[in-house]
Amino acid sequence: MKNFFEPETVAIIGASDNENKVGGILVKKVSASGRQVVLVNPKHDFIRGIKVYNKITDFKGNIDLAIIAVPAPIVFSVLEECAEKGIKDIIIISAGFSESENLEEEKKIAEFAEKKNIRILGPNCFGICNPYMKLDLTFSASMPEKGNIAFVSQSGALWSFISDFSIEKFGFSGFASLGNMADLEFSDFIDYFSKDRRTDAIILYIEKLKDGKRFIEMCKKCKKRIFAVKAGSSKEGSKAAISHTGSLATDFAVYKGALKQAGVFLCDSLEEAFSKATGKELIEKKSTQKLGKHGKKVFIITNAGGAGILAADYLFDSGFEVTQVSDFKNPLDLIGTALSSDYASAFEKIVDKKFYDFIVVIVAPQSMTDSDKIAEEIAAFSKKAGKKVIALFAGGKSVFKATEILRENKISCFNTLDEFRVALKNK
Repeated sequence: MKNFFEPETVAIIGASDNENKVGGILVKKVSASGRQVVLVNPKHDFIRGIKVYNKITDFKGNIDLAIIAVPAPIVFSVLEECAEKGIKDIIIISAGFSESENLEEEKKIAEFAEKKNIRILGPNCFGICNPYMKLDLTFSASMPEKGNIAFVSQSGALWSFISDFSIEKFGFSGFASLGNMADLEFSDFIDYFSKDRRTDAIILYIEKLKDGKRFIEMCKKCKKRIFAVKAGSSKEGSKAAISHTGSLATDFAVYKGALKQAGVFLCDSLEEAFSKATGKELIEKKSTQKLGKHGKKVFIITNAGGAGILAADYLFDSGFEVTQVSDFKNPLDLIGTALSSDYASAFEKIVDKKFYDFIVVIVAPQSMTDSDKIAEEIAAFSKKAGKKVIALFAGGKSVFKATEILRENKISCFNTLDEFRVALKNK
């Protein structure tokens, strides 16, 4: 696992000169880390003054870690080139696999990787972060401080939210986004962090377990405290998990029993998990907002699949209906790269619809997220639709101005999922 957290040479396949794209953000971040970076994209000769190769096999040196950020249909051919090059550790950022019902292609990737003795993180994942190496292979907006908390999550965007809050509060020994878990999964990282001298506690965001028996064994062996949040406790949340990371629904009681057997502390929210692990609250003064009276049917729009699933769980637990309609997935996941124009397009499609009484809009701050403009789009939609809008701008400094814009427009806005959960209970 060392090459994932401490690589000397990192290849970015799908590198871009556009910093609003994942390939562009990664180029900027890896360049700033002091690692040697190898860029691959047949459409460019140079990016940020760095030579760009047509194929990974054109580079003559050794590569510790490759990051694949290309469209799903060409991922397998890129993987074959990586195998030819002898690369053994690979992160696949690209989406469009089991979460999109493209199970066969994901299976093909997993079988090829096993045959070639390649370890894969992903696909449909957010990457890795190691603050001790100043290495951020994600597209989050913030680089956290060094510390003793390891965070392993099936949802990458939840890292954006937590890392944005963590500055000056607590630090991290590492982060890994698992995505669809075609290969590497929770047990691999629990094993890794259990042996990491910098890690005191491990926090997990779980949608599904790939191998429950191995998970329990690894947790029992681990001498570090482990805290977990299990998403998909409700029927609505389970449906959302399937479209997020291809996670099949499993009875929440089964997971609850397995986590207890493994010695894992089950928490209601990520905020609770981090508070118990660190002894510190994400925010000192929590909101006391109440949601007021409105209908039961709710529609969720989000750029963070994990946050959408947890929101669906919290709404269901408080007696609301996360309404399912044939034309729209609910929650509607715009994915992490969503801009204000994507939110505006989604609003336009539902502005005259009658299947919901109110709307919850979730924004997790990522490098390309134009939070202020999204807030302005929400305010405009609220006036046009004539229905209640609740905003969840999950983060700290990156969403401060956006939060002010919303409150100036008399729109309820929360900055943590736990604030939202408590407000639902206080309705």
